[in-house]
Amino acid sequence: MIVAFSVSPSGGEPDGGVSEAVARAVKVVRDSGLPNSTNAMFTNIEGEWDEVMDVVKRAVEAAGEGSARVGLVLKADIRPGFEGQLEAKVERVEARLRES
Repeated sequence: MIVAFSVSPSGGEPDGGVSEAVARAVKVVRDSGLPNSTNAMFTNIEGEWDEVMDVVKRAVEAAGEGSARVGLVLKADIRPGFEGQLEAKVERVEARLRES
């Protein structure tokens, strides 16, 4: 499965940013060893259901350190029997674009 998620604690930095908290969450994801990528809006992680959800839970906890509330947005692509889709899905779209 691939999960795209975004965490945002309440409060944050004086300028409204949350980069410090998000960095803590992304570190948890990267330290997990699971395939992942981060962009301006989401962090994507690929693996089996239980391992991915465990990482998401720990990332939310890390982002929420010192915060009374954390918002979580999560989208999942559950496709049993498929691996390597974090890159393969993008490559299929890129191949279509090269054809056009």
